[in-house]
Amino acid sequence: MNQKQLVEAFQAVRQHSEAICQHLEIEDYVVQPVADVSPPKWHLAHTSWFFETFLLEPYLRGYRHFHPQYSFLFNSYYEAVGQRTVRSDRGNLSRPGVTDIYRYRAHVDDAMTRLLADETLSDEQLSLVELGLNHEQQHQELLITDIKYILGHNPLFPEIDIPLPEERSGSPGWLTVPSGRYEKGADGRSFCFDNERSRHPVLLGEYEIARSLVSNEEYLAFVRDGGYQRTGLWHSDGWDWVKKTSARAPLYWHEQNGQWFEYTFAGLKPLNMSAPVCHVNFYEASAFAAWAGARLPTEAEWEVAAPQLDWGQRWEWTNSAYLAYPGYEKAEGAVGEYNGKFMVNQMVLRGGSVATPPGHSRITYRNFFQPWLQWQFMGIRLARGMM
Repeated sequence: MNQKQLVEAFQAVRQHSEAICQHLEIEDYVVQPVADVSPPKWHLAHTSWFFETFLLEPYLRGYRHFHPQYSFLFNSYYEAVGQRTVRSDRGNLSRPGVTDIYRYRAHVDDAMTRLLADETLSDEQLSLVELGLNHEQQHQELLITDIKYILGHNPLFPEIDIPLPEERSGSPGWLTVPSGRYEKGADGRSFCFDNERSRHPVLLGEYEIARSLVSNEEYLAFVRDGGYQRTGLWHSDGWDWVKKTSARAPLYWHEQNGQWFEYTFAGLKPLNMSAPVCHVNFYEASAFAAWAGARLPTEAEWEVAAPQLDWGQRWEWTNSAYLAYPGYEKAEGAVGEYNGKFMVNQMVLRGGSVATPPGHSRITYRNFFQPWLQWQFMGIRLARGMM
């Protein structure tokens, strides 16, 4: 991406974050029901802090901070940058107010416009801008999922205008992938995160992978067949999670008088049987796969098959732990904390979802979360055969 394209992309990305929030009530901006869900105003401020910290402070001569304590408030997990607010306390920040957060964004946008007008910016600096844009796009998806969690745990089940792409049913049947030597990972010729590199060979036995995602109707059959009561279907940690949470269905599912409903941005609606199941964690995905006589694909199997699949409706759980690829190199300094420090106790998801910003997905993209988390737009694609 050249400098002119970066300027246009910067404006579009920054505007899109604010567009996601345009129908929120002021009170919605501050709520934090659980530690994993950040208040919308925090996302808007943190993405501005990223540009301020990694680009404006070191590279824009004479840059003046909007507020001297915002770095403490809106740093997320970058230890090298300094102290920060505890993640679970983000919802306790009644101040700064929403108006000040938008002023902060405007301050950063104005300064970034001046920085991007500098035709002497190095390739390294331009790469940081591109990283910042992709970072903000990640937070745009988090904005959508966090807003859904906030409103989905409000007993009024409020509606909000956050348009998402229309969900589609996949093709039936299975795709057979022959055994062989394949390539996996990004080649680095276009933007990718460091955890997608480097491209390397993998050996796969013949396997089959479902052409479509598991639907709500299919998952409901699992629920009605006592899937959440059958110990033998679950990992040990998964069964502990079931007992601890008393789970009996995916997040946002509600049974009323024998009928199942689901919270959506249009409010509480009857369960759409043809839509891909959503908001299931790794434990649930694995238990369903066992119940169905199948398994989850590895991330290598997913990536090899992806060009022949319809993907992008849900982040798809894989049976692969989040680990470094051969040849992985972590960047020096705070930027190096972006991905590498999380390569433990997390599972990989592939694809993208209806909440993923347009143009942000790619086949090599590696998302990752702890196996008990549900609040992202997570779904299930089955595989079977040699692993």
